[in-house]
Amino acid sequence: MAGDVTPVPSSHDRTAFVQLAVEQHQAPLLRYAARLLHGDVERARDVVQDTFLRLMRQEPAAVEGHVAEWLFTVCRNRTLDYLRKEGRVKFFEEGQAERLTAPGPLPDQVVERAEVHAAVLRLVEKLPPNQQEVVRLKFQNGFSYKEISRITELSVTNVGFILHTALARLRKEMTALPE
Repeated sequence: MAGDVTPVPSSHDRTAFVQLAVEQHQAPLLRYAARLLHGDVERARDVVQDTFLRLMRQEPAAVEGHVAEWLFTVCRNRTLDYLRKEGRVKFFEEGQAERLTAPGPLPDQVVERAEVHAAVLRLVEKLPPNQQEVVRLKFQNGFSYKEISRITELSVTNVGFILHTALARLRKEMTALPE
């Protein structure tokens, strides 16, 4: 309604908000920053810590619904700032980027990956329906155990057990496949 003022969250609410964001996004942010920093995990930790400090200063309502995107954007910007300071980022001259070709996998590697992928999909299709669902939610859609639990209405523990059982079966069947 017009004239309503959203109350400013207390420091406890803001702390809980940031703690939840840390739990959900710290590991992916660390991997992301480390890749951008050419494998420098210590500097990646510094960047991610700075990212969460900035989140602590941010109004939760301003990032609600897109916390992951906000965190990754801030993390990326902080990483690029760091690299610029270190002089490690080299900018392309106009047209130079278009002349570069990215090294890709060799054709035989592409075929092998496609064959393995197809074999794994065939094995997944042989799993019981509940295992198929959990495996697909986890690996095709990237959901966490908690999210899968909410989607399937199974307990988080049950989701973990089903996924563990499915992966054990897939491993066993993959090792039994002919080379």
